[in-house]
Amino acid sequence: MSVYEKYKDKLKNSSLEAVHVVEAGDDIIVPLALGEPPSLIKALTHHEGLKGNRLFQMLSLHPVIEVDPEKIKVISMFLNKDERRAFSTNEIDLLPNHFSDLPSILRLATKNRVLMATVSPMDENGYFSLGTNCDYIAPLLDEAKTIILEVNEYMPRTYGTNQVHINDVTSIVEHHAPLVETPEVPVREEDRIIGKSIAGLINDGDTLQIGFGAIPNAIMDYLKDHRDLGIYTEMIPDKVVDLYESGAISNKSNPLALGRTTATFAFGTKRLYDFMHENKDFCMLPVDETNDVHNIAKIDDIVTINATVEVDFLGQCNSETIAGRYYSSTGGQADFGIGARMSKRGKGIICLHSTAKEGTVSKIVPTLAEGSVVTTSKNDVDYVVTEYGVAQLRGKTIRERTEALIGIAHPKFREELRSKAKELGYL
Repeated sequence: MSVYEKYKDKLKNSSLEAVHVVEAGDDIIVPLALGEPPSLIKALTHHEGLKGNRLFQMLSLHPVIEVDPEKIKVISMFLNKDERRAFSTNEIDLLPNHFSDLPSILRLATKNRVLMATVSPMDENGYFSLGTNCDYIAPLLDEAKTIILEVNEYMPRTYGTNQVHINDVTSIVEHHAPLVETPEVPVREEDRIIGKSIAGLINDGDTLQIGFGAIPNAIMDYLKDHRDLGIYTEMIPDKVVDLYESGAISNKSNPLALGRTTATFAFGTKRLYDFMHENKDFCMLPVDETNDVHNIAKIDDIVTINATVEVDFLGQCNSETIAGRYYSSTGGQADFGIGARMSKRGKGIICLHSTAKEGTVSKIVPTLAEGSVVTTSKNDVDYVVTEYGVAQLRGKTIRERTEALIGIAHPKFREELRSKAKELGYL
């Protein structure tokens, strides 16, 4: 039987028919963000045969499904805005993780695994591509009880360890819809100042881990005249296209895929998705490879850039909670912070605005708020950058750290912070 005959045999008339192979008690795992198959997930809510199932998802781009938790319990691995509300009202649960550990955590925490994913159309050799994704799904493909695919012609075909063969697929549905795009993020003056400071820490030939948001966008605006940059990251953002077009990227120092950008997922606009389509300059790898601290440590001159909610005088970073309530999750921040520390000449950069709530709250704090999570250890923080400057913490004592962090806090809070530091015995 040819691969096309196999495809036709496994193609279902509807998403509901495609998910009928899911049995009660199965654990269902979907990729993060764009890899999530929206029509298949919606169909699960109409599947009458489900009970005691769990749906594991991460950074979903869709509202939380409305379903009886006795039927399907939703477990998030990184909260989106809808999931924050649902978690606070006990509608869903949250699975703590380092992004790099997710394949092993899911092997440990799940059974009867059903993998569902959005993929590009099948090629002539019978392979689908996970497209913008590889993440924690690819390492689990060989062990899956069931694989259900949602074929979307808008999903770019990419290369790397993110291929699925028709022989391994149980059922298929076609659902062609434009991919969700990142919203336009306004760049404030503070973002530009921070971006310029961080760009000043990046040298020609450095390899970058960078993501999406106003500050990363500002940083990349200042990198267009750099040369021989590499991209070794967990997420490919839209602005990477600008760096390619300016000639800034060569990837001449990437030990895992020489000459290629490596990542485990992408999220941007149609411009990025079109640029990635059948572009062999991109190599999509599983998250337990891209975020493995040992692999990161092999990259000399790596610069990792991550955002946080607040930093205390010790250098501890809380990137997950606000006022003690969960806002997101760890992601790959700790992975890259540790990897950069282990790398030769690596730099781990944490960035944040100096204030929140329209300037009424300092984000440089004496101690983290009660109930806060320590996302990145004080021992793994190198640079902290606000619009008021750069504090290098590595190699600094507690008192030196305290002085440096007060120095990049908003001026109106510095006197109060200094007083608190004296009360704590840090100054």
